[in-house]
Formats: sequence, structure tokens, C-alpha cells
Amino acid sequence: MKNGISVLLCLLLSISLFAQKSLLQSGPMNGYVTFKEAVIWVQTTESAKVTAVYWTEENPTEKLRTTPVITSKASAFAATLLADKVLPGQTYHYYLEINNVKIELDYPCKIYVPELWQWRTQPPNFSLLTGSCVYVIEKKYDRPGKPYGGDYEIFENMAKQDAKLMLWLGDNTYYREVDWDSKTGIYYRNTHTRSVSELQPLLSSMHHYAIWDDHDFGPNDAVGTFYNKDITLQAFKDFWANPNYDVSSGTGISGQFSYADIDFFLLDNRWNRTPKYDSAKTKLLGKRQITWLKSALKNSKASFKIIMVGGQFLNPVQVYENISNFPKERDAIISFIKSENIKNVVFLTGDRHHSEISKLTLNEENSIYDITSSPITSRAHKKLKEENPLRMKGSAIKERNYAKLSFSGKRGEREIRVEFYSSSNKLLFTEVIRQSK
Repeated sequence: MKNGISVLLCLLLSISLFAQKSLLQSGPMNGYVTFKEAVIWVQTTESAKVTAVYWTEENPTEKLRTTPVITSKASAFAATLLADKVLPGQTYHYYLEINNVKIELDYPCKIYVPELWQWRTQPPNFSLLTGSCVYVIEKKYDRPGKPYGGDYEIFENMAKQDAKLMLWLGDNTYYREVDWDSKTGIYYRNTHTRSVSELQPLLSSMHHYAIWDDHDFGPNDAVGTFYNKDITLQAFKDFWANPNYDVSSGTGISGQFSYADIDFFLLDNRWNRTPKYDSAKTKLLGKRQITWLKSALKNSKASFKIIMVGGQFLNPVQVYENISNFPKERDAIISFIKSENIKNVVFLTGDRHHSEISKLTLNEENSIYDITSSPITSRAHKKLKEENPLRMKGSAIKERNYAKLSFSGKRGEREIRVEFYSSSNKLLFTEVIRQSK
């Protein structure tokens, strides 16, 4: 009889654990991280209480807990959990609790709190991943014909890399015609993309920051008059745990953060965008955002200034949605960088469905770089229709890929090792960008 009761209790416990795990829709995903706090994003299938339990590798018995959050339908049952007891330089393991039940996952969940190196040591070496254009197929809503997305194993291979950050460069999901005209559709599409099983280990293995482009802002080639941009903005905030939004006081998602000795500037290329109809009136970033960017670049003491924006910046050929289609703004930024002698500016861009590195030499001591990384799972362009005169020789990649940037070296002698990898983690191209003094 006792054995029967034990078996029944074990069965009931197993059913309960499975029921709680089934409440996990997607995540956990590491959002922004600072010296004193880190954010963990999670999405459930219905309203539930979620908490994260975290601890250091050095002291695994001392468990810390985030304040519980009750997820709600209004935000697609997504929530951000604040780990506000972290300390600089520590690595934390964590697990989720849903309705007070521990969720067991078959991959690790880690928080990497940056080192407090200033005035103490050389800047730490670290790596990040970056890429754009994530299309997850859903046959009943996709265009007829050959699937536009695929090779989801790329996410699993990205998770195998030793990297602390993942920077998403826009088109992080693709709204379809059935999505962008309602909040229901917009939140559905974000949930569908975020729930890909192959993506989950990547979400919890590094810290994620994102900008948007047309496909996660609205329809293809969408401009600032898109009628549902307030809804897509709220969805973006609900699904991406950036540290700040609209820091330029004139956009939806412009932002800034620092990691180690590197400053990152997140640009919004959609909120203020106008159609290309009159070169004198056409705008992309808008006056406020450009003014903020100039000031922030001038004030930055970082070894490298990394600018994230959806469309290619340096490529001067006026095709597709290259920023060269907005020459007034592009030229203003380049002229400012040159006249103020702001060195070590690197753009990270997406959109183009191929990857490459562009280089614009301003003078003997100063060059601007543009690292284009695209696509991750969307269809790649096998033929390039324009010849970018600033493209570095051999850097054009015409298959699904992502980029890895590794920062190393002593202060004043830093360098970025740029590597592009295929879906199967084959190394495709390497370039080293050295810090200008």
C-alpha cells in the first residue's frame, strides 16, 4: 500500500512539474546588464507568477531571488525580472520558477555582470555576436512558393560561441499582412518568432540588445506614417529588454549603453522616416536624433564607438534602403566625424540579405567602418546587384550567417577581430580593425 502511495505521489509531482513547464512559452532571455543589475525576460502561455532564482559560481548555496511578477494578456504574458543584487565581475547561474515550481531546462542560464575595470586594470577582453533578418516560416500565412526562412540550427551554433552580448540589428521578426493591422496580430508574430525551439539556448547564454527595421516596425519599407507604430513600439518594448528607449527625445527606440570600454549607440531609422520624394524634405533619422548622436559621439571616451542602425550606412550606392538614399543626413554625420576628428567609429548594420565590411578612409589616421551582417534565417541574396566601392575585398557573404566581434588588447591599443560564420558555424571571413590613436 505504501509503495502504491509513493508511486501516486511521484506521478502527481511529475504531472505538476510538467504542467508548470508547459506554462513557459519562450525564454528565459537575458536582457541588459550593468554593474548592479541585470534583467531576465520571460513569456508564459497564460497568466502566471514568475520569479528567477540566481547565485554565483563561488557561492552556489546562497540563493537570491527576483521580485515575483504576474504576467498578463495585455503584454502577451511577457515580463522582465530584475536581478538587483548582482555584483561587478561575477557570473551568476539562474533558473525560473513559475507558480512557485522550479523549471528544469536542458541548457544553462547565466548572467555575466561586467568587470569594474576602470582605474584598476586594463579593459577586459570580450566577444559579442550580431546579425539581422530573422524569418520564421508559418506556411498558412507565408507567400506561396519556396520558404523564405530556414536553417534554424544557426541559433544553436550561435549559442556555442563564447560571447557575452548579442546585438540584433533589425528585422528581428517579420510581420505579415495578417499581423501588422492589429495588436493581436503584432503580438502573435512576436510570440511565434520568439518561441522557436532552436532559439531558446541562445536567449539565456548571453545578454541581448536590439534595434528595429521595417519588418519589426511595420510593413515592408514602412515609414514614419505607419498607423500602428505606437503598437509595434509597445510590442518591441515588451519583447526586448533594452536599458533605455528614445534617449534622443524624438524617436521610438533610440538608445545607448556601454560594455567594458566600448560605447554602443542604437539608432531608430523608422520613426521619423519619410518616403523618397523630395531630397530637400526627405529625412531618415531626424534632426533631434542626429543632434543627440553627434553630441554623444563627441563626448564618448570609448575605445570604439559602435553605432547600430538597420540600413547600410557607408555603401554610397543608392539602392534598396541604403542610408545613401538620404544623402543630406548621411553626409552630415560623416562630415561631423571628420571635422571633429572622432576616431574609431564602427557602424553595425543589417537589412541587405548579404554581409560585407565597408571602409571609408577620412584621412591617414581615421577611417569609418560599416559591418553589415545579414541574414540570420531569412533568404540570402545570391547575387549582388550593385558594386559597393567601399567594400573590403573578399568580405561579401551571400548565405545565411552571423558575425562575431572580439575586442582585445591593452588600453589605447585595442582591436576588433571580425569573424563571419555560416549556419553550420563554418568560418567564412575574418578582418581585424585596429584602434586609431
